[in-house]
Amino acid sequence: MSKTALVILHEGFEEMEAIAPIDILRRGEVSVTVASLPKEKLVLGRNKISVMADVDLDQALLHDYDMIVLPGGPGVYETLRHDTRVRKAIQRQVELGKPVAAICAAPVTLLDAELLKGVQYTCHFASAEELPERDAVSSVVTDGLITTSQGAGTATAFALSLLAQLTDAQTAQDVAASICLSAPQ
Repeated sequence: MSKTALVILHEGFEEMEAIAPIDILRRGEVSVTVASLPKEKLVLGRNKISVMADVDLDQALLHDYDMIVLPGGPGVYETLRHDTRVRKAIQRQVELGKPVAAICAAPVTLLDAELLKGVQYTCHFASAEELPERDAVSSVVTDGLITTSQGAGTATAFALSLLAQLTDAQTAQDVAASICLSAPQ
């Protein structure tokens, strides 16, 4: 049975941080549902690139997923971190023993959900004031059920790491090779 992932798009999301995981996971045969935080399924990213979600978040949350992925971008501060549906969904995900992944500014949402206590993590340097204990060196950090990454430049490494978690290292290496990139070790 195929693994599943939910990627939540908010207004002002960082396009590379959403598209890389969606693309890489789908290449690895993970069933990805793209959900829009707003009711409208067409979501505008930070660079004015619109992405059509599969469903809105309310519809998406009627199902369980093997992983929830939160892209970053400036919209994190305005919408994502303040949405109680997102907070409850990621808390429930961890309670069920299933992973949550956040990149760039999105780890502040994990902070708000109290999921970073005792966990090693990284984030974008612009979020360092709120997340001062971040690993400023590693591009991707996985600690237990939490995976975090620094930003748009680390989005492909982040996505390959997520794929390896949901499938296996060989699948991630195969997908990396297919796009002319080595998988992270």
